[in-house]
Amino acid sequence: MEEGGIHIVLAAEKLGEIWGLPITNTLITSWVVIFVLASIAFLVGRNIKLIPGKTQVLFESMFSYILDYMETTLESKSLAQKFFPFIVTLFLFIFTANILEFTPGIGSIGFFLGEVGHQEFVPIFRSVNTDLNVTLALAIISFLVIEISGVVLIGFLKYSGKFVNFKSVLGFFIGIIELFSEIARLVSFSFRLFGNIFAGEVLILVATTFVPFFLPIPLMVFEVFVGFIQAAIFSLLTLFFIKIAIAEPH
Repeated sequence: MEEGGIHIVLAAEKLGEIWGLPITNTLITSWVVIFVLASIAFLVGRNIKLIPGKTQVLFESMFSYILDYMETTLESKSLAQKFFPFIVTLFLFIFTANILEFTPGIGSIGFFLGEVGHQEFVPIFRSVNTDLNVTLALAIISFLVIEISGVVLIGFLKYSGKFVNFKSVLGFFIGIIELFSEIARLVSFSFRLFGNIFAGEVLILVATTFVPFFLPIPLMVFEVFVGFIQAAIFSLLTLFFIKIAIAEPH
């Protein structure tokens, strides 16, 4: 790529190794995301009062709304309380990672690697969800939670009966389709999130290069909205699939 041109790298850049494990710039950023969320949780949690302040009211109202929605969806208050930490953690991690993309220094602080004249800039921080490994890991976690929930809550035989059905020819083929649709969730979950966030980052990079003064600002506002929507979609789909998994087979 020519010097001064647009630099787009699909895979996360490797910064080093610890005990043989590669450390990438998206991994560094994911630690930052976790630190930010842990810090907010600590600051809000340590000041909980019987008569809440504005910040506490905001968080309580938001979490209460989500819990009520989950209770309505799952048709069970106890199940909603059990899955609430997982669903909310998914949303907060994905949304915070998407918002952090617009923090000054993300993608611009780094160093040059390579020989003189052929050096390549490697950023220390990179948007987490532009790494397919991250979105695939999130998809695998959601997939395992969905499948394990189905097995635990309705039993292994009933749950496996959704996919293995020899009572009729139609039932057998419907089971096969259900099985493939379960596996396809890994692809749809991971590529949907990765594709939207990576495409948004590339779009802003192109706009910054060619129209640096006006166009990037409305695009960034739009991408904040997209980041929220993608986090919500990922979390809601996980919730809906859990609902389907724990439903009795018909």
